[in-house]
Amino acid sequence: MSSASMARRELYFLNWFRLAQALVYGLLAYGTTGSKWLNPDHPAVAQIVAIVAVVYAVIALLRTRAWLTHPVLYTSVAISLDILIAIAAVLAMHNARIGIAMMLMVNLAGAALVLPMRLALFFAAVAALGLLAQVFFATKFNGFDGELLESALFGIVYLAASGMCNILGRQMRASEELAQRRGLDLANLAQVNELIIRRMKTGVLLVDDGNQVHQFNESAWMLLGSPPMNQRDLGTLAPELSRRLFHWRHYDKLDETAIALAEGVPEVVPRFTRLAANDDSNILIFLDDTSLVSRRAEELTLASLGRLSASIAHEIRNPLAAIRYSAQLLAESEDLVDADQRMVEIINNHCSRLNEIIENILQLSRRERSRPETLDLNAWALDFVEEYSESNDLGSDSLRAIVQPTAVEAVIDPQHLQQVIWNLVQNALRYGRMPGEPARVMLISRAASDAGPPLLEVVDRGPGIPTKVAAQIFEPFYTTHEYGTGLGLYLCKQMCDANQAELEYVPVAGGGSCFRITLAPPAQAPVSSDS
Repeated sequence: MSSASMARRELYFLNWFRLAQALVYGLLAYGTTGSKWLNPDHPAVAQIVAIVAVVYAVIALLRTRAWLTHPVLYTSVAISLDILIAIAAVLAMHNARIGIAMMLMVNLAGAALVLPMRLALFFAAVAALGLLAQVFFATKFNGFDGELLESALFGIVYLAASGMCNILGRQMRASEELAQRRGLDLANLAQVNELIIRRMKTGVLLVDDGNQVHQFNESAWMLLGSPPMNQRDLGTLAPELSRRLFHWRHYDKLDETAIALAEGVPEVVPRFTRLAANDDSNILIFLDDTSLVSRRAEELTLASLGRLSASIAHEIRNPLAAIRYSAQLLAESEDLVDADQRMVEIINNHCSRLNEIIENILQLSRRERSRPETLDLNAWALDFVEEYSESNDLGSDSLRAIVQPTAVEAVIDPQHLQQVIWNLVQNALRYGRMPGEPARVMLISRAASDAGPPLLEVVDRGPGIPTKVAAQIFEPFYTTHEYGTGLGLYLCKQMCDANQAELEYVPVAGGGSCFRITLAPPAQAPVSSDS
């Protein structure tokens, strides 16, 4: 509950009490003619006071909502009027002074809930002084004995009640504000927990003792084969899962073999747990996707192999360099026969191949942080073709860039893109040729569509790649060439992934291969990440 709503509640209480208080004044002023001991001392004054009190109470009640804009100001004005009306009522109806003074204490205590401590005590003191003044006035003009002690005690009670109510009011507001904050925190926490559970890769189901599914997250819904939302019977949704739950509940037997709960979904390993000990009324079922576990294990294996391979590569480089240097010195000898020259050539070729493997492994282990920039792919492709042609003797082979009349912008690390395209172009010139014909390679810059992502394609007119081979070309150490390392395309794929780009192989109609890179447009610029 907010502070405004608490003030509204307290002001409504005060104004309703004022109305009841005003009606009591009216009853004392107009309804006591039959009781001599309650007759007002000044009937005309008493009736005027009662009328004023009723009118004021009705106006205050109707204006309660408007008072919320400045509750302290309006409460101060109201309690001042309450004190004046109460003192006037005591003067006009002296026989009812004790009851009127007690009702005034409720006004002061209620106002203390809204007012600051100093104001609350100030108005309590004013009320006490007013009662004392009334005693002196009544003694002097009406001949009453001065009830000085009685008024002084009322004054003390006013001060004590106002102080205590002010402290209680502050504590109550602080407690309610704390409860409100805690409630908001709990609501936010519940929303966060619900979002976490809904987005979990692990499927989660809540099943009651009637085998009905009460709740499940998105992963569980997909692993169950995306059933209709109104289908809640576990035996119908997943009979095998229902059978395993039955055996776990009644015989405490858990079958941990992987199962597919529907056609076309990954296999899962179900786990069961009770919400409370020895309570089978509600069971949580966790569905662990085995494909995620396998993928994670594969990532860990590749990471371990990468570190191991890098360590081995460092140890191999020095002896390999010595072997290659010795072979080069041996090749310069004039006493070598042709057969020995051929052996030296084989040694040099294999040393070159080993050195290329080592460089690829070290490059894989030295992955640097990507530094993406916005590039115009048209200008970049033209510059790349020019640079590659100047650095390599193409002979009868051809390499040309095909660009668009309008700019095609993308965000990627220029160095990573240079390495990826250089590797793809080398592969295309080496393998993308028909027997006895020169290689024809094109570097194409274009957009997928008017609003589609930017693309960069390396296309050749060679024999293409068989479907079975194409499914494995991006795997590490996979190669079909005698002297291939199997790491070139894998490194290209890794660098593209690090730049939020996607590298894929696309067959070309009529023969040939296309390696397509789908890049991130400037509006979706990737943040720097480890490549």
